[in-house]
Amino acid sequence: MTRLRVAAVQTDPVFGRVDENVATALALVPADCDLAVLPELFATGYQFRDPAEALALAEPAPDGPVCAALREFAAARDVTLVAGLAERAGDRVFNSAVLLRPDGSWSVYRKTHLFRDEHALFAPGDTGFAATAAAGVAVGLMVCYDWIFPESARTLALAGARLICHPSNLVLPWCPDAMVTRCLENRVFAVTANRVGHENRTGIPLRFIGRSQVVSPRGERLAALGEDETGAAVAEIVLDEALAVERDDLLGARRPEFYSL
Repeated sequence: MTRLRVAAVQTDPVFGRVDENVATALALVPADCDLAVLPELFATGYQFRDPAEALALAEPAPDGPVCAALREFAAARDVTLVAGLAERAGDRVFNSAVLLRPDGSWSVYRKTHLFRDEHALFAPGDTGFAATAAAGVAVGLMVCYDWIFPESARTLALAGARLICHPSNLVLPWCPDAMVTRCLENRVFAVTANRVGHENRTGIPLRFIGRSQVVSPRGERLAALGEDETGAAVAEIVLDEALAVERDDLLGARRPEFYSL
């Protein structure tokens, strides 16, 4: 029986104060966890004024200073980290999630479904959804607004993921409840790490809803935080539950020949 201690870290970053935001977030990672998820764009803040500002604050993965700090922390604490990153690739910027293992190896996912003003700032993600091995489990990555598309979590589950890591900057109220359904319908665990606080750098005020959580394949909230607090929602998960919720083989019982229009 494989057990993991996982954490959804909830922060309140200050836009542009990268070093300060990184240090604050890492200080919230529990000392005894195997895997921790940090929010979307946790180091930079969210509301870029224009593409030039996004490019100036972005960095290449995994060689930029934010990734270097995460790699060093992961190695020193023997923890796998997943974090939202403004990723620079040439003259393009992606809204990405980077996964960094204690041994220095890494993976990156680029956000597939951009939200509202993000279309003017980021290139559409081109990695697709895939499962990767980390912390002894098949992990899938998605970022924030990917939650509203059922195909995101379903594709990860069909790829073999048993744990979905979900860095977020949520402003809409429905995601925490929707992720309960995503876990039930795909027989997976999910760690959604959101932020709190406000930003209003473009004349469009944003309030981030917090409510970071760890959800089981049974749709149970194993740990959750409130709308305004910073900290970590920590839970011990039993990975076998992702395969043994009930006797029905839910994914195997699919009949995709009837799903195409």
